Amino acid sequence: MNWVKEFVYRLRGEYTTERLVSMGMKVGRNFKRLNGVILDPGHCWLIEIGDNVTLAPRVHILCHDASTKTFLNYTKIGRVTIGDNVFIGAESVVLPGVTIGSNVVIGANSTVTRDIPENSVAVGSPARVISTLEAYLKKERERMGTSPCYGEDYTLRKNVSMEKRMDQKKDLDGKIGYID
Repeated sequence: MNWVKEFVYRLRGEYTTERLVSMGMKVGRNFKRLNGVILDPGHCWLIEIGDNVTLAPRVHILCHDASTKTFLNYTKIGRVTIGDNVFIGAESVVLPGVTIGSNVVIGANSTVTRDIPENSVAVGSPARVISTLEAYLKKERERMGTSPCYGEDYTLRKNVSMEKRMDQKKDLDGKIGYID
């Protein structure tokens, strides 16, 4: 079955995490790589990812930057290191030479061009630290107290009913909720 997964990835021009690890990339425990994530296959041995890391859909981790190739005949390369307990939001790009510390959230559609310190939340293009992780989580916990919270029965993995889908849609009109 593993060969089928490898074949499908190769058809799409992608590499499985297992293949990249066999080529030298380092990945910790509980790594989650969602759809469309690109981990620079041409320099994957320069990528090191810690434990409990989630890369949301279409995140790109790049260890090379060919912007100098035409003019200098050389491509810039650099290591990318991602600490433990990191979430990188959808459509984000991490450029060569960047270290992201542990306990970090990178907001969706961010471009990480420089190091991000541990225990922080960073967003934007280029990504900038906007708060500590502790302050962000405190704000979200407070909002959870007055917002709709849903159990796993409201997810596709638990075959959520159409009735619950419509109830949730109504509940979330003009506000944010939370799901287990």
